[in-house]
Amino acid sequence: MVERFKGKTVIVTGAGSGMGAATALLFSAEGAAVVLAGRTEGKLRNVAKDMPSDRTLVHVTDVSDQTSVEGLIAAAVERFGRLDVLVNNAGVAPTGSITETPVEDWHAVMAIDVNGVFYGCRAAVPHLIETKGSIVNVSSVSGLGGDWNMSFYNAAKGAVTNFTRSLALELGSKGVRVNAVNPSLTVTDLTADMKDDAELMAKFKERIALGRAAEPEDIAPVIVFLASDDARFITGVNLPVDGGLSASNGQPPQA
Repeated sequence: MVERFKGKTVIVTGAGSGMGAATALLFSAEGAAVVLAGRTEGKLRNVAKDMPSDRTLVHVTDVSDQTSVEGLIAAAVERFGRLDVLVNNAGVAPTGSITETPVEDWHAVMAIDVNGVFYGCRAAVPHLIETKGSIVNVSSVSGLGGDWNMSFYNAAKGAVTNFTRSLALELGSKGVRVNAVNPSLTVTDLTADMKDDAELMAKFKERIALGRAAEPEDIAPVIVFLASDDARFITGVNLPVDGGLSASNGQPPQA
């Protein structure tokens, strides 16, 4: 394994499972000091047990709370002396029609998926300017186009997508890169109920050129690449990691 992140410090939110866990493990394997952030300490520690204790920190964090996020950034810098990469991965994805989905779900998705990204970036940027570091936001193909009955999530991820572009423009002259990955359906705790729905999965497979949902291990290497010096001239990008879903014009297969 190439140690592209040796001597560097990385924060990953939503690190207790799925894409966050896979990303944290990969950064660690590449030599980084990794801070695993999330709401459930047990899940975070279960991931951290496979990582070197001298360069791993578990920090219980509620990304919807500004003070909690500021505490996360401060703890990372206090423990490891610097911050090089912030991965904003924590998120929720409510579904349902605009009239039937509870208003509380709107507030929750905005608080976690949008405010959480904003709080993290705002607190991390001064430290990232010092290290000429980078931010990788986890958006979604749902931030690039609409879905049926997912307007709350579409609005939130659309905000992340354009926030990524704007922040890249703002911070480029300061040496800080800001990018996002935009996965399609990925097998995580968030989508556990979907993978057991054979009819729904068949519809997804029909639309995805590679014929399957993504695994967290399909997304993590792309996040790590965007954070690495290999991507040193890439900023402001929203990169679909979608198995070819966005290559389609939307019409169904005809042959």
